[in-house]
Amino acid sequence: MLENQVLLPGLYLVATPIGNLGDITYRAVNTLQACDVIYCEDTRKTRVLLQHYGICTHLQTYHEHNATTVRPKIVAAVANGQKVALVSDAGMPLISDPGYKLVQEFIAAGLPYTVLPGSSASLSGLVLSGMPTDKFFFAGFYDPKKAKQYGDIPSSIIFYESARRLRRALESLQCEYPDRNVAVVREITKVYEEVTRGSYSELIDWTESKEVKGELVIILSPPSVQEVTDDAIRHCLSRLLQEMSVKEAAIEAAAKLNIPRRKAYQVALGISSIE
Repeated sequence: MLENQVLLPGLYLVATPIGNLGDITYRAVNTLQACDVIYCEDTRKTRVLLQHYGICTHLQTYHEHNATTVRPKIVAAVANGQKVALVSDAGMPLISDPGYKLVQEFIAAGLPYTVLPGSSASLSGLVLSGMPTDKFFFAGFYDPKKAKQYGDIPSSIIFYESARRLRRALESLQCEYPDRNVAVVREITKVYEEVTRGSYSELIDWTESKEVKGELVIILSPPSVQEVTDDAIRHCLSRLLQEMSVKEAAIEAAAKLNIPRRKAYQVALGISSIE
């Protein structure tokens, strides 16, 4: 199932724009035009995209409420030689929607499927936020009941949230992650695209100063890193050296204090030489 070839039977997971209708690939447009049927979350939303590009392919719905009954039909269609596309309302299919269960069915049945990459609100929001991008964790829609389990993650954290729940989410995040900064990104790729960064209190004040609309991406910074003093390193090593060798104590202290092993080893050597 390659670009510039006759479209073969299979499932095509097609990324769609998250706002600006121009953010779609030539390959995606050609594939949506050539498929026998397109499964989507909401036909009204997907039809706007299809009409914009003059695509007349038949639409069917696939979402969390009918997925159990529709999945077998999609599998059977491809098994019988049809070309089926799956799209979400916006962005990459399978991200925070039931599409992954469909892919599991295709894997189990040994049927062909592929992805046509494109827009993603989570990655676009992270890039716009200015938060570190070398390591990040996507946690989906914010759920305060599950927030505690992400507390020890040392990277940027990405959440989806709606505008009407934003203030409550920020207040909850402030309790769970007090040592992080926050950014809220809205209207990604649209005319009124906006990134608001700062402390929790600053963003809570921001929600009171204007009417925030739409679906949002919340990005938390990694935890604030406080400098570990030599006294703190010596205090930790003094206890460890009572039970371990210099090398073992340095490795243990480096892990506990999140400092370079070389630094811990140098301090450990100084302590052992005095003793």
